Amino acid sequence: MKPLLAAIFLFTAAGFGADTTRQAGAASVDITPDYPVRLSGYGGRRAPNTGVSQHIFAKALAIGSDDEGPAVLVTVDNVGVPGSMRDEVLRRLSAKTKVTGDRFAICSSHTHCAPMLIGVLPNLFGMDIPAEHLPAIERYTRELTDNIEKVALAALADRQPATLAWSVGEVGFAANRRNFPFKPVDHDLPVLRVTGEDGKVRAIFTSYACHCTTIGIDEIHGDWAGCAQEALQREFPGAIALTAIGCGADQNPNPRRTMELVKQYGENLGAEAKRLVQGQMKPVNGPMTCQTKQIDLAFATLPTREEWQTLAADPKAAVAYHAKKNLARLDRGEQIPTHLPYLVQRWSFGDDLAMVFLPGEITVDYSLRIKREFDRSRMWVNGYSNDVPCYVPSRRVLDEGGYEGAGAMVYYDRPTKFAPDVEERIMGAVHAVMPKGFLAPH
Repeated sequence: MKPLLAAIFLFTAAGFGADTTRQAGAASVDITPDYPVRLSGYGGRRAPNTGVSQHIFAKALAIGSDDEGPAVLVTVDNVGVPGSMRDEVLRRLSAKTKVTGDRFAICSSHTHCAPMLIGVLPNLFGMDIPAEHLPAIERYTRELTDNIEKVALAALADRQPATLAWSVGEVGFAANRRNFPFKPVDHDLPVLRVTGEDGKVRAIFTSYACHCTTIGIDEIHGDWAGCAQEALQREFPGAIALTAIGCGADQNPNPRRTMELVKQYGENLGAEAKRLVQGQMKPVNGPMTCQTKQIDLAFATLPTREEWQTLAADPKAAVAYHAKKNLARLDRGEQIPTHLPYLVQRWSFGDDLAMVFLPGEITVDYSLRIKREFDRSRMWVNGYSNDVPCYVPSRRVLDEGGYEGAGAMVYYDRPTKFAPDVEERIMGAVHAVMPKGFLAPH
């Protein structure tokens, strides 16, 4: 009997006979301001919020023990968390915990009904922000920085033995919003389940490639992502539901514009995630490894002073405002940047699952390409991650032009569109950080 017992032991120890137990914790903090503050996302909405239709949150999931090196994922209900805020929170966490830069990710929900932040969409309104509005924006930026640190620490403190599993479903409310013949979409809904030793679901992480632009009200609201979180937390009492955005820069909810649709989309996503969570999911047993690669994305040839002067007379206020700001920089002797820093991040769990985190409002071609070049059955792609510096078009979208390809850069105060190699630079970094075992089978 001894050889048989030894074989059974080896089979289980290798991770085939039982799910791997690891340390995991989750936490949530309400980040709804109790004072009026200007909202972000829509340039035509220029007054502070008039109320709160739904509370918004920062949530965190911590995975791994201190000995292993914990990883912390934070989701934030906001149009975009700037890289400067991530840097500051990481600096604080590094001084207090074992969290490192490779193992810290922030994903923004991109709701357009959350407060404006310093460092995100600075030219959104095509004019200077009134002096009387700045203190509230600056205050909220400081408070959100503190709250992200707070929720990350709370998730680390909450760590208990747990198992991870994941699966991919489908939700169909995202539609390609560009007025070009080719309209790709990514309707995948990856779902990660964290289950405690008592069998109860402790956390659910979902990601979907679609703008949170169903509504544009003057009140605080999490849009469909907020409603999806509410739906899942209602179905799984005590669990923390985290929602991120995939490569949805050119994807809108369709149809949209009503609160009924916001709730419908959130409930639909929640129902699909619930179906997966209650079914057979793939165990995530492999050891967690994380890697980042910092690259630069080149801008196209910068405008000359004469070209800036022409643009400064453009009838479109946002274009003229942007040009005047750059002329003022030249007058001060400042260098206009020729590149944008860009952080590509990968988390993987052995051979079971790989997650990619890409900054910016990144178009759907990226997730589709990553799931072609790597094994899509083990691949999860998040956009709007760690920084939201601007739109990030694929080569196809860049060549087509339009808002996502070039026009939106003025709102983010970027000097011009990207150079033609933007997609290849990003994909090269993804390949550099991804273990070769995840390459698509041929």
